[in-house]
Amino acid sequence: MIYLDYQATTPLAPEALEAMLPWLRDQHANPHSSHAPGRAAKAAVEVARDRVAALLPAEGSLAFTSGATEALNWAIKGTVGPIVTIATEHAAVLDTVEALGRQGRAVTVLPVGRDGLVDLAAAERAIVPGTGLVAAMLVNNEIGVIQPITALADLAHKAGALMLCDAVQGYGRVPIPDGCDIIAVSAHKVHGPKGIGALWVRDGVTLAPLMHGGGQEGLGRSGTLSPALCSGFGVAAQMMAERAGRDRAHVERLFGMARQQFGPGWTINGSTAHRYPGNLNMRCEGLDVARLMSDLRDIAFSAGSACASGSGRSSHVLRAIGLNEAQARSSIRIGFGRYTTEEELVTAIDRIMAAAATQQVTP
Repeated sequence: MIYLDYQATTPLAPEALEAMLPWLRDQHANPHSSHAPGRAAKAAVEVARDRVAALLPAEGSLAFTSGATEALNWAIKGTVGPIVTIATEHAAVLDTVEALGRQGRAVTVLPVGRDGLVDLAAAERAIVPGTGLVAAMLVNNEIGVIQPITALADLAHKAGALMLCDAVQGYGRVPIPDGCDIIAVSAHKVHGPKGIGALWVRDGVTLAPLMHGGGQEGLGRSGTLSPALCSGFGVAAQMMAERAGRDRAHVERLFGMARQQFGPGWTINGSTAHRYPGNLNMRCEGLDVARLMSDLRDIAFSAGSACASGSGRSSHVLRAIGLNEAQARSSIRIGFGRYTTEEELVTAIDRIMAAAATQQVTP
């Protein structure tokens, strides 16, 4: 199997697995207990917290969550006032603000251009005094476009609003602007385990709790933490910091190879200048993607966001950048990273091109 779906999830780093194993096999204490084993578990959690926070701005606090979906729900529901967000956001944001809109909270969803970038003029008109929250994704999970978070944060602060950044795809890969007030991240997008994420909140910002209970986390999140998951996340974050230069160079090299190999018959969806290079979303006119995936079952790639797979809907992100239904449905997403070899990528693209050619489309 050639794995090219890094935006859906990344392979677990062996080092992260090794950090988790003692807490799964030998040590089972609750990190919120006051006895010695509990204190040892808590110490492991705090080491992990420091490692995850090291890749985030200073002067804030970090709470572990069950994942980025919980973190984003908490950030949005824990604030007050009108919300401004973007049409290409993850469903964890768009579905949450839609639900709040049905309850009477004002919501504005900003358009994007063909390049996938937010219309800053429209943002300036929408983010006015009285706005409570501006929510935007740093790196888009479907097309890899990097949004102008600093400009949006400036507009938010000028209006007296908070800036929420969904940094799930960019954490450890793309610098996170200091202007953010709330940041959501996820472990399994950075070679950590599934089932854990985190919410970073700037000092002085308070959020209403999403869940009520023991309030185990300092920011008010309730629930018993898993030392195993926390430890795995911490080591994964530490490795993202230590390997940042090598990983970036490797991904940029793979991106250049892939663009050249696909050739002129394929079009990149979204900006080519403002993007994370580990995400290559391409379309080929007339391509039957469902058939392509069926023909290439030993290559893992995506027809869109994994979070919406099986819905029967074409990608809302691709529709938002102006693609028609046929164009959206003739697009594929290839994601690669640390553990992808050049040979794997070349082999996969050769086979994708050959399979597309059998559909009598222009490769």
